[in-house]
Amino acid sequence: MDLPIDEVLDDLRAALAAHGRVVLQAPPGAGKTTRVPLALLIQVTGRIVMLEPRRLAARAAAERMAETLGEPVGQTVGYAVRGERVVSDATRIEVVTEGILTRRLQRDPGLDGVGCVIFDEFHERSLNADLGLALVWEVKQALREDLAVVVMSATLDAGPVAALLDAPVVTSEGRAFPVEPRWLDRPLSKGTRFDVAMEALISRAVAQDDGGVLAFLPGEGEIRRVAGMLNLPGVEVRPLYGALPFAEQRAAIQPAQGRKVVLATAIAETSLTIEDVRIVVDGGRARRARFDPGSGMTRLVTERVSRAEAAQRAGRAGRVAPGVAWKLWAKGEDGALPAFPPAEIEAADLTALALDLALWGDPDGAALPFLTPPPAGALVEAQALLAGLGAVERGRITEHGRALAAMPLHPRLAHMLQIAGAGAADLAALLSDRDILRDRGVDLTLRLRALKDPGAFGVAKGAVTRIRDEAKRLRRFGGKGGDLSAAQQAALAYPDRIALRRPGEAPRWLLSGGKGVKMTEGDPLAGQRLLVVTDTDGHPREATIRQAIPIAEADLRAVVGDRIAWHDVCDWSGRDRRVVARRQERLGAIALDDRTWPEVPPDLVARAMLDGVRTLGLNPSPAARRFLARVALLDLFDTSEAALPDCAEEWLLPFLTGVRSADDWKRFDILPALRARLDYDQQQRLDAEVPPHLETPLGRRVPIDYSGDAPEVAIRVQELFGMTRHPTIAGTPLKLSLLSPAGRPVQVTQDLPGFWAGSYADVAKDMRARYPRHPWPEDPTQADPTLRAKRRKD
Repeated sequence: MDLPIDEVLDDLRAALAAHGRVVLQAPPGAGKTTRVPLALLIQVTGRIVMLEPRRLAARAAAERMAETLGEPVGQTVGYAVRGERVVSDATRIEVVTEGILTRRLQRDPGLDGVGCVIFDEFHERSLNADLGLALVWEVKQALREDLAVVVMSATLDAGPVAALLDAPVVTSEGRAFPVEPRWLDRPLSKGTRFDVAMEALISRAVAQDDGGVLAFLPGEGEIRRVAGMLNLPGVEVRPLYGALPFAEQRAAIQPAQGRKVVLATAIAETSLTIEDVRIVVDGGRARRARFDPGSGMTRLVTERVSRAEAAQRAGRAGRVAPGVAWKLWAKGEDGALPAFPPAEIEAADLTALALDLALWGDPDGAALPFLTPPPAGALVEAQALLAGLGAVERGRITEHGRALAAMPLHPRLAHMLQIAGAGAADLAALLSDRDILRDRGVDLTLRLRALKDPGAFGVAKGAVTRIRDEAKRLRRFGGKGGDLSAAQQAALAYPDRIALRRPGEAPRWLLSGGKGVKMTEGDPLAGQRLLVVTDTDGHPREATIRQAIPIAEADLRAVVGDRIAWHDVCDWSGRDRRVVARRQERLGAIALDDRTWPEVPPDLVARAMLDGVRTLGLNPSPAARRFLARVALLDLFDTSEAALPDCAEEWLLPFLTGVRSADDWKRFDILPALRARLDYDQQQRLDAEVPPHLETPLGRRVPIDYSGDAPEVAIRVQELFGMTRHPTIAGTPLKLSLLSPAGRPVQVTQDLPGFWAGSYADVAKDMRARYPRHPWPEDPTQADPTLRAKRRKD
């Protein structure tokens, strides 16, 4: 059958011959996956290696090309996926999953015998594809100028990758067959259940159109729910997702006797032709992993698909005949969809990438031509984990790290398998796969028992077989470790997720890595003191435990004892509102033993109290506020609320001896500490130019307030009797707030002689009526100052 890609194959070959690299942009259904490698057979010397993002797609592509040649797989065309390699000496085209190319490059950077590397479906921007392209491009520039590189994509904006490779772009127009898009008349109403809406749309598509149906759902759970709801007499319903046994995956993509509905995840988006599919029903959702470097945990989030993903899915309907693409959203919502999905490198756990970079000799990846560089924060966290596992040391890979890199596992599990030995293979396979006891509590021990006796737990035979097969394969990678329990094995893999229960009734724990986790109320493990947490929902604030295993403290010490050490801790406790001094035996952030520290050095207490002061606030006394106002007038130091706490270590710390609590601090006066910031000359200048008080005719010192627009004192009128000159500060009249005998304001003046001569008479008249026992002379300038009332007459 002619395919659209055939029209540009000559251009592709010419561009590759002239430049040694080319970017091929072809829409879904053009035929690039199965036509391009065959078209390059004559031109390329050596083996052609083509990368596919998924095992099912790799097998299917190899089988289709072998069928085109009239040969069995393993002759001219072969494939290699995790745990399986079907090739021979005659193989010229090898279809591989992306991780296999990375390991091959690490073993043989020169790619001996390989003439061309093809990156298929590069628009998916998987982490391994990005790394593979960066490594291959460096190899081509440094070692293998003759190595041909082809990057193929259905929906990728070809510009950036073409610029990275300085490569020409060849574009194929059109699909094999047209696909008619159909949207909802209006957006789904708020509160509509996704699975209910999908069931209705699938049923509608089956009723209105002929042919097989491929429905896209975000995950296995949604597939199972929708499958249980569908009632389509005479229609075969087939699930398709990554965890299915390969035989069931093949059954889903093979033509059926009658009509069929395939309920699939993104596994069916690319490189697959399901021949009897004429209808696509797109739920418009995609499940993506989001890694939080701060917690070291990954969470799965369900998001709207991008326009590129929607186009890719719709293309599945036009592979062998005209098709229809139903969409579970209104046409007007198309514009709100993002153009492309995020590259995996932007949001993934980078531990495996960091190990590959260390093995390559470029720990930070700075010299590698990444299309999207790895985020610095996530890479630093990954490197820290590898250092904790002993895989790298000062950025360089260790022999232990080389052993981990050779294993087809996350470095955590590879470390566990290397240290614990082949006996940890069951746990490694179990933790690498999907949960076989979903919603059956968090105890990992139950899952290990279910692996041995699936019938007793009602576990699907296919899932157990898959995990057992993987465990069998992993046993050959196991080191010579001793006889460790499952809990100890898990602790080796997750030393940062040892959980110590917090005080209280709520099932909450603190992880050795510093983050908090919780458990559903009523779980059988809710009362355990120590756990190893192997899986959570990844919530960045307080994650919920999904899988964990209890561990005895003695067993924990036996495997991570080198990480446990005594620490003297003297900190401010916001909860206790005081300095707390403890001696703790700690594993990371958790304290396995906690004792009082009676003889804590005073300087440590003072430093901890300083943290408390910054929390509680300086709270200066009225006298300290007046002092700060005086200092501010002469600009002797920064008296702002922000500046004082910032430099408190310099001026306040020496005065905090004996202060340990919020109550102590409440009684503490910071004025002496503030005064000590000034040297002798500054003190003299301050007192001379901005005096702290006014001395009254009675010899009493009244504090001057400098916080307003002018210096001010509050003083009783009678205390100023006899004063005929207005007091001044640096030639500026002092503002006098004149008070009644009861201390209430009666007048404000900056001209005392004027007050005596003017409004005093009215004030005195009012005061005589209110305070008859106090003297109110007609001529206050001739009276003696007083604070006393007149004596009673007998």
